Amino acid sequence: MDRTVRILDFLAANKTIKISLLAELLDVSHVTLRKDLDNLEKRGIIRRTHGFASLDGADDTGKRMAFSHSIKRRIAKAAAEIVEGGESIMIESGSCCALFAEELALAKKNVTIITNSIFIANYICKLPNIKTILLGGYFQPESQVLVGPITKKSAENFFVDKFFLGTDGFIPGQGFTGQDHLRVETALHLANRAKKVYVLTEATKFSRRGAYSLIQLDKIAEVFTDDTIPKEAETALIKNNVQLHKVSSSEEKIKWCHFPGQPPILYKEKEN
Repeated sequence: MDRTVRILDFLAANKTIKISLLAELLDVSHVTLRKDLDNLEKRGIIRRTHGFASLDGADDTGKRMAFSHSIKRRIAKAAAEIVEGGESIMIESGSCCALFAEELALAKKNVTIITNSIFIANYICKLPNIKTILLGGYFQPESQVLVGPITKKSAENFFVDKFFLGTDGFIPGQGFTGQDHLRVETALHLANRAKKVYVLTEATKFSRRGAYSLIQLDKIAEVFTDDTIPKEAETALIKNNVQLHKVSSSEEKIKWCHFPGQPPILYKEKEN
C-alpha cells in the first residue's frame, strides 16, 4: 500500500513519468513495478503508454484519487472505523468514497455497500468480504455514476443507518455543494434513505463552491476531513452540532529530484 501511495504521489505531481525513472525513484525492479501499475490501470486510476505511466486518459474518479492520495486514504480509514461488520450502508461517488469502500473490504467482514457509483462497484468487485448492490439509473460516463428518476426509484427499496458521500464545495452558512444538478438531486434522495449522513472530503474542498446545494448542515451527523480545514468552516460545523473528525496532513514533505536529461521531479514522501 505504501508503494502505491508513492506512485500516485509522483503522478499527481508530474501527471506523466517514465516507468524506468519511476522504478529508480522507488528503488524496485521493473517486474515489481509492472505488477503495481497493472493493478492501478485495471482499476481505472492510471494509464500506460509507450514506457510511460500517466493520469491522462484515466477515469475521472481514478485520476482525482491520485491527488492527495495519502490524506484521502487516512480519511477513508478513519471513516471505516464507525462501520460494523455485517452492516449495510449506502455510498455515493467520489475518490474519498472509493477509498473508503476499499478500506471496508480490507478491514471489515460481510459489509454490504449500496451505491450508485459504477466506479466504486468496479473498484472493489474483486476484493473479499464485501457485497455490492448497484442501483440503476441514467449513466454519466465522466464520473461513472448512475443518477436520475430510476436511481431514486431503485433506492426506495432500501433503508440504512449510514449514508456516506463526497462533496465539490462548501458554503459556511449553507452547507456542502455539488457541481452537477442530477448528482445533487440523486444524492439528496439517497440521504433520505438513511438515518445518518456522513461527509468524506479533503479540506481543500472547503475553500471551493459548487453551483448547487448538496446537503445542509443540519442534515449531517459527522464529517471526516484533514486538519487543514479552514477555521470558518470548522466553526460552522461545530455550531450546527456536526461531529468533526480530522486526520493528520503533516506526514508528507515536498522534495525535488534531478536526473540527467529529465526535468525536475516534484514528489512527496513520509517523514521519519
